[in-house]
Amino acid sequence: MTTALRIDAHLHLWDLGVSEYGWLGPEFGPLYASWSAEQAERELGAAGIDGAILMQAEDSHVDTQFMLDIADAHDWVLGVVGWVQLDSTDSARRGLDAWSRHPKFRGIRHLLNNDPREGFLELAPVRASLAEVARRGFAFDVHDAWPRHLDQATNVARDLPELTLVLDHLGKPPRGRDELASWRTSITEFAAQPNTIGKLSSLRRPDAPYTVDAIREVFDLALDAFGTDRLMYGGDWPMSIPDGGYAPTWQVLSELIGELSGPEQEAVLGGTATRVYNIHGPDDR
Repeated sequence: MTTALRIDAHLHLWDLGVSEYGWLGPEFGPLYASWSAEQAERELGAAGIDGAILMQAEDSHVDTQFMLDIADAHDWVLGVVGWVQLDSTDSARRGLDAWSRHPKFRGIRHLLNNDPREGFLELAPVRASLAEVARRGFAFDVHDAWPRHLDQATNVARDLPELTLVLDHLGKPPRGRDELASWRTSITEFAAQPNTIGKLSSLRRPDAPYTVDAIREVFDLALDAFGTDRLMYGGDWPMSIPDGGYAPTWQVLSELIGELSGPEQEAVLGGTATRVYNIHGPDDR
């Protein structure tokens, strides 16, 4: 495997004493707990990962400030993807003004799967806010896009070529289902836009096995569609806790990534994330 800086481009932390996390309840079993920077650092270290991008877990300023405070205290936190109110351009600008003062703020995400609006990414104020995100040089992570929002995200990429769109979890491919062909069509069209990135994260399905052989089809398709210079690795911890935690999730993806050439591995395991999120190293301040 590569000896270059390894980055997990998709890691969550949350504290139930800090915010509500309305999507998270007792029905999530072991996930319904607080997950700390110290716990995450141990998991990353055991896997040989040098640093991570913290990803928002709630559409709130409280959650974003929580992550930025953690970034201040921990050098292994290389960047934070937070939240602003995209459907209000004035609020988005104020949020971006505030977050931009922090040297580890790297991008924006909105919990699309929790938003009831089918055409959220087509709303005029959202488009204007995303144009502002692009103008300031930040990325936009597209959350759980397929099937509701992936085609809309493709339209955003076409209409805002200066905006970098990162497709979290490859849009959640419906592995083992008839809908996989539809996902393949949509992600291929998305990847055809040069300002798009694919994130190899959260590829588990409750109704499909998670093994090297089972994942290979979508992994290979992502390689063909994006190329390694537009793919990045993400562990999606602690969402992996119910399935055994960080190690078994990393093991499958690392074996597939390990089949690539040295430079290709470096791209997926750090180079793409370094470029997209403007990361300079563990001491980036």
